Amino acid sequence: MGEPAFKDPGHVLIEQPAPTPAALRAAVAQIAPSRLPELTSHLFEAITNADKTGSWAPVRSFTHHWSTFVAIARFPERANRLRELEAVVSSGSSESREAIREIRRILAQAEAEVTP
Repeated sequence: MGEPAFKDPGHVLIEQPAPTPAALRAAVAQIAPSRLPELTSHLFEAITNADKTGSWAPVRSFTHHWSTFVAIARFPERANRLRELEAVVSSGSSESREAIREIRRILAQAEAEVTP
C-alpha cells in the first residue's frame, strides 16, 4: 500500500477518445469488449432519461463515466493497480483505508485527464 497515483501511468493501449457515445463505444470495444453490454445499457438509460426530463444531464453523466473508465483502462498498469486496490477494500483488510485513498487519487487523476 502507499504507492502514489501514477505520475507516468505506463504503456498506453489507445489515445483518449472524444467524449461522444460513438467514440467511447469504439474505445471500449478495443480495450474492454466485455463491458460493451454495460455501456450500451447505460447509454440507452441515459438517452431515455434525457428524453423524459428534457435535459442533457444524463447523457453528460454517461460520457463522463465512460470517459473516466477509458482513461483508466487504456493504461493496463493503472487499471491493474485499481483492481488490486479494489480487492484490498473488498477483503476488509486493515489496509483498506489506504487503498481507498489511493483509489481516490487514481480516479481524480483519470477525471482530470477527461475534464476540459
